Amino acid sequence: MKKFLPLIIIAIVVLGIYSWAKGFNNTAVEYEADAKTAWSNVESAYQRRADLIPNLVATVKGYAAHEKETLEGVIKARSEATKTTIDAGDLTPEKMAQFQQAQQGLSGALSRLLVTVERYPDLKADKSFLELQSQLEGTENRINVSRDRFNEKVNIYDKYTTKFPGKLLASLFGFEEMARFKSAPGSENAPKVEF
Repeated sequence: MKKFLPLIIIAIVVLGIYSWAKGFNNTAVEYEADAKTAWSNVESAYQRRADLIPNLVATVKGYAAHEKETLEGVIKARSEATKTTIDAGDLTPEKMAQFQQAQQGLSGALSRLLVTVERYPDLKADKSFLELQSQLEGTENRINVSRDRFNEKVNIYDKYTTKFPGKLLASLFGFEEMARFKSAPGSENAPKVEF
């Protein structure tokens, strides 16, 4: 029995290391999947906004047909925003910045459209327009909540895969840090309001 003792000890150590590595990997996979699901929710919220835009543009067009340039700008920005997508498994900072830039372009175009609407009192009182505007505001809130939840999930994943000794296994198993949503450049400055 004494001659098998070293083999038993080695087997126990190997089994312990295997169990630890397996547990780390499974938890990291779970956290990564949660972050990817949260990303899908972000894309879904943005898609909801994109789906509302054709109705909004059609409603405005009926009242403000000569605002063709503004309406075309919204349509073009929507097209750019919807064709810029990221695979949840490839959330690099560069791709995240590209996605955010396309979405900011759409946000800017929508802002210009809503400023244009101020010149049309009949449109501002239109029930369909008011409903669409309300849905758009709600969707913007959903987008913000989805981005925050995504960042929370990425934070859990990143902390788990970058703390020692898990960092050693993370690099061995191919887990990499994920990109987060960041505020748009210049958003730290308050907008100027002039009357």
